Amino acid sequence: MKALIATAAAAAALMAAGSVAAQDWRLPANYGAANLSYGFTPDPYTVNVVSGGSISASSAISSSCNGSISAAPDFELTYSAGSLPLIISVNSNADTTLVVNAPDARWYCDDDGGNGLNPSLRWNAPMSGTYDIWVGTFGGGNAPATLSISELYSY
Repeated sequence: MKALIATAAAAAALMAAGSVAAQDWRLPANYGAANLSYGFTPDPYTVNVVSGGSISASSAISSSCNGSISAAPDFELTYSAGSLPLIISVNSNADTTLVVNAPDARWYCDDDGGNGLNPSLRWNAPMSGTYDIWVGTFGGGNAPATLSISELYSY
């Protein structure tokens, strides 16, 4: 009986570890981090990244999310909000997607909400706190991209 309980506990631990390992906002960001406050300059704040990864955002997070993303966030933004909106967007020649775990612990996703095939997320009343950001690739693979954080502009 003890062996059966130990086996069940081990299986449960492996399943929990698998779900955490797939998508982990606690991992160090692939392309760094920034602390920005309301009215930051220069605006936009940009970061060169490579989009994509081996995880399906629709499977790992929600069916409303698209693209292939990495396990670790691509960028971590700690933001002190003011009265301006917060706009996180991506510019790339590839079809990219955007996945953000916001300070309210909710997941926000976009595909093509910016210009052309570029994603963009906008918070008109942004929250202060940490935004973990993933830049995905819609059709799989990897592509160079520019992540933009702005209070004024979207790609």
